[in-house]
Amino acid sequence: MSRWAFVITKKNRELIRRWLDRAPDGFRVEIAEPKRTDAQNRLLWPLLTTLSTQLKWHGLTLSPEDFKDLITAGLKREARMVPNMEGNGFVALGMRTSTMTKAEFGELIELIYAFGAQHGVEFSAPLPEDTALSGRAMKPEDGQLRDLQQ
Repeated sequence: MSRWAFVITKKNRELIRRWLDRAPDGFRVEIAEPKRTDAQNRLLWPLLTTLSTQLKWHGLTLSPEDFKDLITAGLKREARMVPNMEGNGFVALGMRTSTMTKAEFGELIELIYAFGAQHGVEFSAPLPEDTALSGRAMKPEDGQLRDLQQ
């Protein structure tokens, strides 16, 4: 049997139940949070490009890809570095945005806005509501993330 993945909806829930009932013993079922949305993904690169064009990081002009690595490492709140293959530098290991859930990607976008605000970056795009899914929101005047319940 091939590998199948479904987004559970009201319309297909019963069909999925029937398939589960017929699945052979030993098969695995995984229930996971929704993946990042297309809207979130479309917003990421313009935000990273804005950082790249407006902000020098420790005197260096970073590419949007470099800022993606920097921000993603900040989201994970850990830094893992390994020597490169030639032994003359290091490579940062980080979380892959392609595997992020909708909520994790929302946090990543919020962190980009907060980081930019802390460094005087002016974003032209406001934070869309469907990307702010972490239960936190950015306070524009200081760029700090706040719990929505506060």
